[in-house]
Amino acid sequence: MFPLQILSQIIKAFRAGETPTQIAAGFGVGFLIGLMPFWTLQGVLLFLVLLFVNINMAAGSLAMLVAGFVAFLLDPLFHNLGYAVLTLPALQGTWEALYNLPVAPLSRFNNTVVMGSFLGGLVLFAPVYVGMKKLVVSYRSGLEERIKKWKVVQSLRGSKIVEWYVKIRDLGSMS
Repeated sequence: MFPLQILSQIIKAFRAGETPTQIAAGFGVGFLIGLMPFWTLQGVLLFLVLLFVNINMAAGSLAMLVAGFVAFLLDPLFHNLGYAVLTLPALQGTWEALYNLPVAPLSRFNNTVVMGSFLGGLVLFAPVYVGMKKLVVSYRSGLEERIKKWKVVQSLRGSKIVEWYVKIRDLGSMS
């Protein structure tokens, strides 16, 4: 049920619910969270941003799922990037000073995959944000009507799973 709920909320948001900026920001933050190992200081802080800032939680959840699969494939690249940054002689003093701070080790910045995925996520945040914002604007300005005509969408709308989901969803709204 959970993936169908996320998909339903995304479609509602795409149609009109929230601004394209809120949806794109939620997707961007979720994508950044999904790229890196979650149980780090920056992962938890970004998740709190997703929860408490006025951005789209459903888009963030979807992005975390998508980025989680992408991250698995990109981990070797993230390891190489993190290793390159952590072994730069010019930054050795910075890493030592950071490690000696009371809270900084909770970020696990000294792990090559954590460092590489965080940097990769920061680099990808702007293109993901801009791309999602353009997609939402495009969807609202006419793309929705074209998508509704696709055979895949029409067959999904008439499927038993979707009918079953709608019945169960509507049970909760009955008073």
